[in-house]
This record gives sequence, structure tokens and C-alpha cells, in this order.
Amino acid sequence: MADEMKTVGLGLRWEDTPVGMKFRTIGRTVTETDITLFVGVTGMVEVLFTNLEYLEEESLFPGKRLCPGALVYCFAEGLLMQSVVQGVGLSFLGMDLNVEGPTFAGDTIHVECEVVESRATRKPGRGIVKTVNRVVNQRGETVMTYSPTRLVKGRDYSPKT
Repeated sequence: MADEMKTVGLGLRWEDTPVGMKFRTIGRTVTETDITLFVGVTGMVEVLFTNLEYLEEESLFPGKRLCPGALVYCFAEGLLMQSVVQGVGLSFLGMDLNVEGPTFAGDTIHVECEVVESRATRKPGRGIVKTVNRVVNQRGETVMTYSPTRLVKGRDYSPKT
């Protein structure tokens, strides 16, 4: 009986992502704890992320806990993994990334995605998918844009081909 049940939460095959397709992810609120843990685990101990007194006296954003752009990117990719990439990704091939504005503790971000390339590769069951991703906060401001290119499974994918 369990074999008859469909698994939900899996990603889209490259054939299911036509050029022009647009979608958005759910939102994710950035917390002080997220910033503290990320800075600690990555070693990004820049005073912009670790010293509230410095932020108050020296930063462009006094009184606000700044979030590293690398963490914003990681959250964006996590939101996409939960929605369309899970189980279908074969390889991350590269990207262009621009930080458009700051993200702070307390901001809620989501990703707006548009497929700009989706095509088969020479090997059967595989495709290249390129998207333009905008990370948008709760005020509707774009805080990051990036364009990843991924190798993605097709409907007839087999690891042996």
C-alpha cells in the first residue's frame, strides 16, 4: 500500500520548468539567533555581524542587526530546495549574484523565480535550467538577485546513462 502513495515535496524535472515560468516561495523570517549561529559556524566574525556597539556607532544602519549576504543567499536556496529542487538536482553549475540592499534581523524574505533557460543536454534524462531569482523582503524591496544554472534530472533520468 505504501508503494502506491505519492511522495510530496519533491522538485520539478527540467521538462516541467518551461522558459517564462514564474513562481514564488514561502517566506522565512531572519532571526538574531540565525545570524549569531551562521557567523559562528562560518567564522564570519566581522564586527558588522558581531558587535552591536560598533553597529550603533560606525555602521550605515545604526540600531539594526545586519544579516550577512551569504546567509540571505543560503536562506533563498533553502526555500527553493523545499519547493522545487528537492530530489531533482544533479549539479550546481554556477551563478551571478548581486546584493541589492540590506537584510536585517526581523526581516521576512521570500524568493521570486523566473525560468530563463530550460533545455535538454546531450545525455538523456538531464537538462540545464537557469533562473533569475529575486530575494524580496516584507516591504517588497529586492535585497538580492542571483541567476543560478543547474543540471537537473529529466523524466527519463537514469544514473547509468
